[in-house]
This record gives sequence, C-alpha cells and structure tokens, in this order.
Amino acid sequence: MTSVAFHLPVADKLAYTCRLLRKAVTRGSRLVVTGAPDTLAQLDLALWTFSATEFVPHCQADAVDGVLRRSAVVLAETPAVIDALPGILINLGSQVPEGFERFERVIEVVTGDDDDRQWARQRWKHYTQAGFPPVKFDMDQRTTA
Repeated sequence: MTSVAFHLPVADKLAYTCRLLRKAVTRGSRLVVTGAPDTLAQLDLALWTFSATEFVPHCQADAVDGVLRRSAVVLAETPAVIDALPGILINLGSQVPEGFERFERVIEVVTGDDDDRQWARQRWKHYTQAGFPPVKFDMDQRTTA
C-alpha cells in the first residue's frame, strides 16, 4: 500500500526538494517529481546549480527511453505519462497527482504559505478519504532534509 507523508512547513520548496532528492539518490532511490511546468523548470535549474560539487541525475518525462531508464529523477507534470515508475513520488503541485497509488511512497512538500497550506489540507483530505492516511513530518522540529 502506498504511504503518504507531508513534509511541512519548508522555508524554500525548491531548495528542500533538491536536498531531499540528493539524499534519496545517494541511497539508490529512483523518483518522480510532479508539479506545475514552471515549478518543474525551476527545479530543473536548481538541480544543476544547488551544489558545486554534487549532481543529481535527472531528466524530463519526455526524454528518450534510454535517458529515462538511466536517470534517478524524472520531472513530470503527471506520473501517468511514465510506464515504468520508480518507487517514490514527490509532489510539488497543488493537486493530488493522478496515479499516485502506483508508487510505494508519496512525499508532499509544503511551505508555510497560506495558499500552499490550504491546497495541502485538501490533498490530505483526499488521501485520507481514499484510504491512504498521511503522516506529517514537522520540519520545524528538524534542521535539514
């Protein structure tokens, strides 16, 4: 069964996601990140520039098959476009990603922004009603991802 976790509140969604992806990739995980096209474009740039000494291999969902298979992280507006899905889905968007239940884990990254928190409440309710009770990771109690 898919486990769902909300990481909140994070100060900077993109910086936090970069650190989270770096940590997961270092552990051998493969991930899909969903969100709005502009958010994914910003994340793509951030993954190239957030560390001078480390690289998180990633690609867009429309990359050729060989690149998709070799990339630890795939950026996709919706995970439904990807046939062979990795085990972890990170959602940076406002809606519940279509096909989320095909993943072992879903991580929702939420800032302290009022609008972002309101969207997160709706997603929390959706997951709960669908039988996927979320857990909360309070980032105010942690120092890093």
